[in-house]
Amino acid sequence: MAEKIPSWPKVTIRLYDDHNAEVKIAGRSHPLNNSDPRAAAIQLVAERAAQLGRPVKATAVEADGASWPLVIHPDGQVDSIETDSKRNKKPVWPIYVAMAVAVVLIAGTALYITVFSKLGNDKPTVTTSPKLPELPGPSVGPDDFPPRTQPLGWSAHASWTVGIAPNSTPAIKPDGTEVAVLTTDQKVAVFSSAGKLLWQDKVPNDAMSPVYTTVDSKLVLAVASQDTLSYWPGGGALPTKLSLPDSAKVTFFGKSPLILLGSDAGSMVVSGGKLVASPEGERFSTPLLADGDRTLYARPKGPLGWSQPGKDRVTLTPVPPKGVPAENLQQVVTASADYALVLWTDPKQPDQVIPVVHSTASGKVVAVCSDASSGEPSSWAWVPDPQRKIAAWGPCLIDLSAGKTRTLQDFQPLSLSGSTYVYGTIATKLFAVAPLGKSYPMPAGMTRPWAIASNHAILVYGSVLYALDPKK
Repeated sequence: MAEKIPSWPKVTIRLYDDHNAEVKIAGRSHPLNNSDPRAAAIQLVAERAAQLGRPVKATAVEADGASWPLVIHPDGQVDSIETDSKRNKKPVWPIYVAMAVAVVLIAGTALYITVFSKLGNDKPTVTTSPKLPELPGPSVGPDDFPPRTQPLGWSAHASWTVGIAPNSTPAIKPDGTEVAVLTTDQKVAVFSSAGKLLWQDKVPNDAMSPVYTTVDSKLVLAVASQDTLSYWPGGGALPTKLSLPDSAKVTFFGKSPLILLGSDAGSMVVSGGKLVASPEGERFSTPLLADGDRTLYARPKGPLGWSQPGKDRVTLTPVPPKGVPAENLQQVVTASADYALVLWTDPKQPDQVIPVVHSTASGKVVAVCSDASSGEPSSWAWVPDPQRKIAAWGPCLIDLSAGKTRTLQDFQPLSLSGSTYVYGTIATKLFAVAPLGKSYPMPAGMTRPWAIASNHAILVYGSVLYALDPKK
């Protein structure tokens, strides 16, 4: 069975003496200092195997230079791999691990006999799930925003403000009831839309901005760093922390996190609280996003498709817009939750393209942008509404509910405000635009809102988050 186990990641366990060892996983070093370095090394590799959801191969190197090829299972079981040169020498690693397991079993039995077996006559005790530790909270209070710079429809008074880490951005819960930020003292903090601190936790120094996403069909708050993906279920519960492979990058373009492993190395998804390798898509395809444990992939000229651990690939062929032959698919540009952006060659004007928004569930046409003459559509910014009501793809403004579009020449979208306005620029001047309605020029110096949380406009100005009140 060992030959069926992938060789990635490469794992080496090197024993230096009775207390020191080093574990290298995919090139990353993990020094160990332990009274039983063998058992500690096996435990570390077993944890990585559990994240992958499968056994991993490892090479154990003794202090005298003798080496043993092993298979380490997620539950800590260790199997040796016989080789011709070592057929007559019995490897010591499985023996040591078996001894460690035996010691644990004996200790556990003794503990039960001496302690737990005497507790049978007592009333059962109610246990509660562990909670996050109490930490000093950030400074939160009301303030006034610089006058005449607040967005239309909002006052200059902020019911609450809080300092956030430089170059970070807030995350708004999809229902608008929570706002999550990175604080200046390296914590993730979650507030109610009224500014009440709900919970907070420490994060690594290189943590990126928080993101609300879905893991195992549940909404969570996630924070990625260079080597860890952490996510919290909320309510003060402890997070799940997953170690990332070397050079991995976490993206949140879809409904769930997708972990990209680098050039031609594939991708991973989170399933059952573990990192699981995504099955490869079709040849020459690129993973775009994740939805649960499914990965959406696409070839440059199509088709798209879904891959899922343990299941066959599902091909997703975009339906051509009316009057366009299927073979005129020119380029799959990108995708986000629920939507794929595809360029089609116009059969009447072969030098022109037709930008089309497709459903990633069925491949059907969601909206057609009729005019692509104002630039290169493959580089247009895509700004979708999380509530799936409006969107903008470059100068193409889309009412997703009605499936209708209009083109606003030279418009470059930047962000959305609720499901009403798209904020963007025309010749460097800021506008608020209703997809099928009017365009409102914004006075010089006016700040566009980051998002709407219940009845507050969330703005970031000078590394301070402002929750502005509605204008009376």
